[in-house]
Amino acid sequence: MKYKRILLKLSGEALMGERQYGIDPKRLEEYAAEIKEIHNKGVQIAIVIGGGNIFRGVSGASNGMDRVQGDYMGMLATVINGMALQGALEDAGMQTRLQTALEIKAIAEPYIKRRAVRHLEKGRIVIFGAGTGNPYFTTDTAAVLRGVEVDADVILKGTRVDGIYTADPEKDPSAVKYDTLTFEDVLNKGLNVMDTTAFTLSQENALPIIVFDMNKPGNLVKVCEGELVGTTVNN
Repeated sequence: MKYKRILLKLSGEALMGERQYGIDPKRLEEYAAEIKEIHNKGVQIAIVIGGGNIFRGVSGASNGMDRVQGDYMGMLATVINGMALQGALEDAGMQTRLQTALEIKAIAEPYIKRRAVRHLEKGRIVIFGAGTGNPYFTTDTAAVLRGVEVDADVILKGTRVDGIYTADPEKDPSAVKYDTLTFEDVLNKGLNVMDTTAFTLSQENALPIIVFDMNKPGNLVKVCEGELVGTTVNN
């Protein structure tokens, strides 16, 4: 396998499957099967999930809710998603640990870097919930931050699109896909890969990002084997 330790970033919306909101158990099973395949090949796996399928702080703020309050609600949504994925992974026979940036001792460990690394070394899958624990920071930023902290080899951003395009391929049929990009290319072309804070943190730490279609069976293992799947952003 090309990568020994990965940070997999999943969007909350991805867990909806064909639903309008919430969590689709079938999609969880599919993701668990994909993750088990690379786990069995010895890849150490850390995961960050968004909370957009349950609550998004920005939309709450636009409806008159305090932004900070909304963001904390979003963090709790990521914990719910983390628990759901944890259950699916354990049903598939894997050992997991859920660590959260906000202390919720009844259901998860508090985030401690050394403990997280030790879990990874023992072959446990570590799910990081509650983002960074701070409002105004996205789960993209949390993913890169945790990836840097646990010394991941790469950030794998699993989406419903098979890479980065010149424009939104769902809106513009003439959009062209990039196979590889540099961090400078992304900035110069104004491409939307991650939010600016996350992207800058990844660039400063020379942590590559691969954007790929998580919903296509087999893609995750192909990425970890080093096949050119999706779009790779590197220095």
